[in-house]
Amino acid sequence: MAYQEISEIFQQYDSTANVAEAHGMATAMLCVDQRADVNKWLDELVEDEVVISNEHAVTLTALFERTRLLLNPDETEFRFDLLLPDNEDLQEHVIALSDWCQGFLWGIGYSHSAANWAGETQGILKDMVEITKLDQDVEEGNDEDEEAFIQLHEYLRAAVLIVRDELSQSDSAVAH
Repeated sequence: MAYQEISEIFQQYDSTANVAEAHGMATAMLCVDQRADVNKWLDELVEDEVVISNEHAVTLTALFERTRLLLNPDETEFRFDLLLPDNEDLQEHVIALSDWCQGFLWGIGYSHSAANWAGETQGILKDMVEITKLDQDVEEGNDEDEEAFIQLHEYLRAAVLIVRDELSQSDSAVAH
């Protein structure tokens, strides 16, 4: 799914979130509940009185369902990734990474109200809070900044799966 295509849809509807933030929200909702309802996610992206066209709803639903597929615990390949801008602009990527974390935190809070997070989840969520506070003034061509971004990106990819696994285990323990 092309970041720019989704961004244009969001701009048309004056979405309250940008693409990275919306993808973070969807990811968190699906980590909490693999059966999460795409319509709840869509409702959070636009104002109540705004109606999304069928074409755009199909595109956004496809993004949500693709995320669901990539987060499926039965998925044997590690193909999940954060939806970030397609370009090479490091500063834009850092801003989007921060926005993605903000969306993820919102989605977790929206979908799951645990006071004490299990296992590594609490530390991961604290890390995400810190990522939302990152200095977004980075220099293009600065190898240290680029390497730091790559490491954070990979950390978040793996962290999402840890959160998903821990939340599904805690839900299983409650259900039994």
